[in-house]
Order: sequence, then structure tokens, then C-alpha cells
Amino acid sequence: MTESNLRTTDSGNAATLTEMYRRMLTIRRFEEHAARLYRDSRIPGFLHLSIGQEASAVGACWPLDDRDVVTSTHRGHGHCIAKGLDVDGMFAELMGKETGTCKGRGGSMHIADPRKGIFGANGIVGAGLPIAVGAGTAAQLRRGGGVVVAFFGDGAIAQGVFHESVNLAAVWDLPVIFFCENNGYSEFSAAADQHRATLRERAAGYGVEYHGVDGNDVVQVAALQRELVARLRAGAGPMIVEATTYRWHGHYEGDPESYRDAEELAEWKKRDPLVLLADTMRGRGLAEQLAVVEREVDVVIEHAIEQATAAPYPAAETVGDFVTTPRAEIPEPATPTGGTLKIMHAITNALTRELEEDPTVFLAGIDVGKGGNVYGLTRGLADKFPGRVRDTPISESAIMGTAVGAAMAGYRPVVELMYFDFIGVCLDQLMNQAAKLRFMTGGAVTMPLVVRTQFGAGKSSGSQHSQSLEGLLAHIPGLTVVMPSTPADTYGLLRAAIQDPNPVIFIENRLLYGKKGPEPSADHLVPLGKAIVRRPGVDATVVSYSKMMYDCLAVADRLSAEGIEVEVIDLRTISPLDFDTVLTSLRKTNRLVVVHQAVGEFGVGAELAARAVREGFWYLDAPVIRVTAGATPAPYTPALEQIWLPDEARIEAAIRESLDAHP
Repeated sequence: MTESNLRTTDSGNAATLTEMYRRMLTIRRFEEHAARLYRDSRIPGFLHLSIGQEASAVGACWPLDDRDVVTSTHRGHGHCIAKGLDVDGMFAELMGKETGTCKGRGGSMHIADPRKGIFGANGIVGAGLPIAVGAGTAAQLRRGGGVVVAFFGDGAIAQGVFHESVNLAAVWDLPVIFFCENNGYSEFSAAADQHRATLRERAAGYGVEYHGVDGNDVVQVAALQRELVARLRAGAGPMIVEATTYRWHGHYEGDPESYRDAEELAEWKKRDPLVLLADTMRGRGLAEQLAVVEREVDVVIEHAIEQATAAPYPAAETVGDFVTTPRAEIPEPATPTGGTLKIMHAITNALTRELEEDPTVFLAGIDVGKGGNVYGLTRGLADKFPGRVRDTPISESAIMGTAVGAAMAGYRPVVELMYFDFIGVCLDQLMNQAAKLRFMTGGAVTMPLVVRTQFGAGKSSGSQHSQSLEGLLAHIPGLTVVMPSTPADTYGLLRAAIQDPNPVIFIENRLLYGKKGPEPSADHLVPLGKAIVRRPGVDATVVSYSKMMYDCLAVADRLSAEGIEVEVIDLRTISPLDFDTVLTSLRKTNRLVVVHQAVGEFGVGAELAARAVREGFWYLDAPVIRVTAGATPAPYTPALEQIWLPDEARIEAAIRESLDAHP
């Protein structure tokens, strides 16, 4: 009998019961052997086991097929096996081998295979929930009947992303089952000590259905899931399922388990999900099938361990592989000279063009739909592209996680973070998910998403709405950080970012939205990771980006009247950093000044200075000078903000200081 037939037959027939037992026993034997291998130091790192919870994993995944997606937790071996992942690759992954599911880059907490709809175990509690919302969004847009099951533990209910994810899924009526495996403990703390409201009560607050089920009875779990999945395929919205179960081992292998007593564990072991199913099968005359399954599973497990043990570790030269997806080469376009275009309209035009050209592109964010964005940049797009320009609640983590999950599912989301300062609210989804998932899956996933955001000090926006935090994001391997300055580059870079297979943070300066410049052609594309010389010169190199680039050009023009020719370089992309263009200029001018609106310490200027000293030391005739904002939060009062910000006078003084230095 095929797997698809098994899903559609009664959960009480012999073939179904036997297959359920096989899957649960495979999980149990996998984890029992993993525990021994860990004790023998053959598995490094952390190991979290789900022994005792096999029925919830198998039952929850029972009606799923290739259309469907699961997101998991740090205790995710069972979910992966139940969704169809082979134990050969999983054992190799736990051992850190090249033949592992993720080529040894993920380990126990991060096993994933998006090709099988397994979007990953996750080392961050609750982090898979907003990713599931993204996968659900993709399924809804695709209209193929796909369903998402988002596994989480009772401890994740206390995370803000749980609230954000369920609420957003409810607002958008997404086909997501939020499946809670309530094993009674949040790490070392009893669930009863962590919450004052039940999950049933919370579900009512979100306006979604709640279903409770005995998580140790695989037949019950599968029957419930079959019903719910069928309803979601037919168009029903999100639901919450709470499966009551118990983990036999501690939070992690080696956990002293001082927080619970042996009697409690002994009571739960009386309801071992494998024993419960085996007793049912014996009562139906299926004892022989049990024995056959046990022998076959043991052979599979032993063979997988042998294969994993013999497999090689990743080669040393591959240590940098899979950080990003190789991007297509884009030639530098001709600089446009005709027409006039504002930067704000360049953004609108780029978004419109990509929405028209690629049906997998969609926009989401706070007020981007009906409101058209706080600056009107997306006005009218929701009507022009129904269902593909979506307003969200004020839920930054859910918005970013939606982008991650949708990108993993084959879409190209463009999401908006209203202010750059809010990056701290949702940094996990960018830093630990978007930036790392390609690496942690051994290249099995691409992450084509864009986060548009804006910043801009100088108008008394205060300390929480003025920050230039590009250095923080540029420090995270896997992220591309773009900061355009001209209308043509804004249009060409945003289109290139949307077409790129990597996560791109696209940072606009709101004080430039009205800036005018020549209008590019509709096909205009600008390569990511390439700086450009805005003004040639021979006496000093000034490197900047975004709005400060115009201040540098103004100073260079004034100095030219004195016979001082300054070369001005616009980085355009902060990471990856195009130092080659800077070094080429430095060979000619022998002096380097870096200007940016961000705080100086540990910033882009510091990186350029370090590279200049390391790679361009013999060309330098003067110290590298940085012109940056002060080392304080942005002041509110104009009297202090103008002192805090770099300006033309400070830029000119820095250039003159560099020119006055003698080798």
C-alpha cells in the first residue's frame, strides 16, 4: 500500500497501524541510539531527545504530503522522521559528517530539508512559528491546498513570537496548524508555573479553533489531524492543537533532572505510546507484524549508524561554503542623463516592476497596503496587485519570520520595517534565521527576501528613530546590506535585491525621498556589492554612502576651486564590501577619509580603516580619518543634534588634515 493510500484509509486498519508503529519505533530507536552515541562522545554539541513523544509527531504528520510544510523545535528528530527524513543522513548530521542531512552544518538542533517540506528544527524557542506563517502565506498564494504544521512546546507560549504568529495567521486566514506538544515542562520549569491562561483560552482570544488531544495515542492524533488538514485544504483558517504528552529524558542529555521526581516519570511510562499501539495491534491479531517491524527497524538503524560512522567530515576548504547563494553577474549600467526622478518614485517604480514581472513577489508590512506606507511609497499597489500587497499587525518579528518562511517556500517576499531603529525588535529572524539557514542546511535552501527600511537623523526624530545601524547588520555573515543615494541606483539596486537569491536589507534615507536625479530606463539594474566612483580625483579618497555622499561631493567641489581634487566613492552596498574599488583609489591618492552618519566605533569606517592598513599600508601617506556621528544616542534638540552629526565643515577639516600629514 502506498503512503498516499495509507493517509486516506481508516486509521484502524492493519496496514495503517503497522506503518504508524514503524514510524514511531524508528523515532524511538533513533533517539535511543543517539543517546548512546552522545554518551560515547560520538555526537558533539547539544542533544535534545523526544523519547515518549513519538505519537504526537507521527500522528501530526500522518495526513501530510509533499505539498505540506512542518517547522520544528530544538527537540525535532521525531518531526523530521515523521515527515519522511531518512535516518542515514540524520545520524551523519548528528555526528557532524559531510553526508549529513545538512552536510554537518546544522547538527541536532537545526536538522532541515526544505525539499521535503521540513523547514527546520530550531535552536531558538518559538522561532519556527513566524517561519510557519511565511510558509502558510506561500501556500495560500500558491492555491495548491498546501498546509503547514508548526510544532512548538508549551514553553514557547510565553514567547512574543507565539502571539505575533498566531495573530497574523488568524488575520490572514492562513492554512496553519499550530501544534503544541505539551510535555509538562518548559526546560526545567513545570508548565503550571509558567502560565496563568490555558492554551484553549488563548486560542479564543485570537479567534481560532482549539483542539485538545491525547498526545500519546497516535490513532487519536492522526484522526484529528486528518480532519483538520482536510478542512484547511478546503480553505479553513488557522487552528491550535494541544497534544498532552511527556518527555522521558531531561531537557538535554546530561540534564540532572532535579526538577521532577521518578514517580512522575514512572506513571507516564505506563502510557508509553509504542506500548499503547502495540497492545492495540496484538488485540487485532497483528503480533507477527510487530515482530517484523522491530527486526526491520533495527536493521535500518544499525546500517545508518555504520554508514554515518564511516562517512568523512567536511573538508577544511569548505568551511566558508553555503554562507550565501552565488548571485548572477550584473554589469554596471550606463549612468542615466535624461529625465528627472525622485528617489521616492524610484522605489515605487522598482516595486511595481518586480510585482509585474514575477508572480512570486509580494509585499507585506505595517500600513503598506491600504495606507500605502507612511511616506506613500506603496500607494495604489494593493489595488493593482490584490492579495500580494498585505497589511500586517504591528508585529515585526512575525513580519520578518513571514519573509523567511515564504522565501524558503519559493516566494520572493519584500517586507517593510517601518523604522531602522526597530531592528532590535525582530533581530532574531534576521540574525539567526534569514542569515544562517542556507549555511545550516548545507546549501539546501535559498533565501530570496528583501527587508526595506528607512532612517535619517537631522530632523529631531530622537534617539529611537534616528539610528544608522548598518554596521550591526554588516557584522552578520549571510546578510547583504544596501544603502543607495541616487534615484537611479535606488531603482536599480532595489530591483537587483528583489531578484537576488539572498536576504538583502535595503536601507533608505527618508531625508532623500524627495531627492531628484536622472531617470533610469525601465530595465535598469545595478550590481549588488559594487561601489562606484562619483567624482574622480588624485589628492585624497573620500568614501561614503547614502545621504552623506552628497555632503562629501559638495566639499569636493569647493576644494576643487583651490586645486585640490578629491575622489569620492559611494559604497552603495555595505556588505559585501567592495574594498577593491577603495584600494584602487588609494593607490592613486595615498589618503583615505571615511564619512558616515553612524556612530564611529566598530562601524563601517573602522572596517575600511582596518582593511586599508592591512591591504593598502604601503600606499598610505597619512592616517585614515573617520568622520562620523558622536558616540552617544541621537539627541532630540536641534542644538545638540547638529553638533552630534557629521557635516561639511568636519568633512573638509578631515580632508585638509589628511593632506597636511607628511609620510
